[in-house]
Amino acid sequence: MSDTHDEYVVGDVNTIDDDHEDDFDDAGNDAGNDAGNHVDDHTSNADRAATATAALEFIAKSLAEDPNAVSVEVNERQGKIILSLSVGPNDMGRIIGRRGRTAQAIRALVGAAGARDGVTTSVDIVD
Repeated sequence: MSDTHDEYVVGDVNTIDDDHEDDFDDAGNDAGNDAGNHVDDHTSNADRAATATAALEFIAKSLAEDPNAVSVEVNERQGKIILSLSVGPNDMGRIIGRRGRTAQAIRALVGAAGARDGVTTSVDIVD
């Protein structure tokens, strides 16, 4: 249990890696150093969602009986990256899962990977 008079000691909790210390000002606000996170308007859709695309491809190939039939197409619609997943006809049930739970989990994981890239993603499973 913490005492209300405890002083905050730098490094106790929520520490920042040494290589990212310059990313924040003294108040803890983002200092505008977005190296590696900047999205260029001329970047292709596949490049903007590289982590999300790789995650979707890996998950789908891991679940599928025929990993060679797995393909991912990347499009953009209304500022959102749409990842269209195609699998073999025998693998459709494995990808969707009972009551769509596997598909829902895939969408959540790919959404998190897209957030790492700084994009909003959506996964469409196509026949």
